[in-house]
Amino acid sequence: MDLPVMPPVAPMLAKSAARVPPGMLYEPKWDGFRAIVFRDGDEVELGSRSGKPLTRYFPEVVAAVREHLPPRCVLDGEIVIARGGRLDFDALLERIHPADSRVRHLAEVTPASLVAFDLLALGGSSLMDTPQLERRRALERALHDAAAPVHVTSASEDLELAQEWFEQFEGAGLDGVVAKPPDLPYQPGARVMVKVKHERTADCVVAGLRPHKSGPVLGSLLLGLHDANGRLQHVGVCASFPMARRKALMEELAPLRMESVAGHPWQDWASEEAQAAGRLPGGPSRWTGKKDLSWVPLRPERVVEVAYDHMQGDRFRHTAQFRRWRPDRDPSSCTYAQLEEPVRYDLARVLSGG
Repeated sequence: MDLPVMPPVAPMLAKSAARVPPGMLYEPKWDGFRAIVFRDGDEVELGSRSGKPLTRYFPEVVAAVREHLPPRCVLDGEIVIARGGRLDFDALLERIHPADSRVRHLAEVTPASLVAFDLLALGGSSLMDTPQLERRRALERALHDAAAPVHVTSASEDLELAQEWFEQFEGAGLDGVVAKPPDLPYQPGARVMVKVKHERTADCVVAGLRPHKSGPVLGSLLLGLHDANGRLQHVGVCASFPMARRKALMEELAPLRMESVAGHPWQDWASEEAQAAGRLPGGPSRWTGKKDLSWVPLRPERVVEVAYDHMQGDRFRHTAQFRRWRPDRDPSSCTYAQLEEPVRYDLARVLSGG
């Protein structure tokens, strides 16, 4: 491979904001695997955000790159899977599998698509120092004849339209809006864009904790919600506390600590059969490897209000944020019924620029 921009390249990142800022180039925020795509003739590499290649996990995307992208180019985009008219992040996670036969089977039954949103190089020229708006126009020209499963994301300088995307596209599984300064050069690894994501709150049962890796202070709170059968399901964690707060929380929760998991709603957390039957903490994952997933059980008597952006199936997609304790709430009242369901939106319309 001999390109003007060579792998690995760390993707340009975004910092969070509460509102969509004016005077920017706006795009929908896709919920998939970020990928820097390198093509030099038949040679194709899909680079992940961490720098590790994704190429072997998405053979159908590699084939689509060869069919639809210019012979020599580097672009920034997102690998996504659509299922049931929505983006399906769980289906993406299933693709990270060591068995090539499994990967190729899933490529047929749950094929992925590539959504392009930036162009870093074309032919023998690097576009890294080219302003964002010019790179966008070059991307549109370069992929003018591209067809599914390769898509060019929608983009607009219209703030009002960006607000509509933010309100409507969540129903198709997208998770917000990205705003880019029009004169921005491509800056690998730098948080120079802006992302605006949905935030909601939920009251959850605190049923366990994990100590922090640095010592005997709180690392994260383990959160639970009751399902329709009254069973407490593990829905995610609440973390990102200042160190002083971690120490105080460890002391505050000490009276709730149980000597063992016996009698706890998640007492079978180490059982593969129990993991398959419900959501429990510490489940096996190809992403966690040998990471210690043990936890400290707490009597499920306290309720916390947390902020979250959206759900991935029956759990929080990202780490939830602590808002306040809710001593007025009974743990048994913390159910899935409180969660807001976004209005459905046709993903096909989003992919087609509608």
